[in-house]
Amino acid sequence: MPSAELTPPEAARWAARAGLPLPDDRHAAVAATANHIHSVVAVLRELDFGDTPPGSAYRAGEEKPGATA
Repeated sequence: MPSAELTPPEAARWAARAGLPLPDDRHAAVAATANHIHSVVAVLRELDFGDTPPGSAYRAGEEKPGATA
């Protein structure tokens, strides 16, 4: 699901709505960071975790040395 990238003015507006007003020189950096995070999350959403057990099924220290699966 493609979406338009966040622009610096939009980043400033969203930050202000969240009670975090940004200095003018930070708008572009915040927009770039938000766009990068969005691109990473978009890739993660495409992964199929259907057969992956939940994290609570993992028991630290119980893995076998040299085991492949």
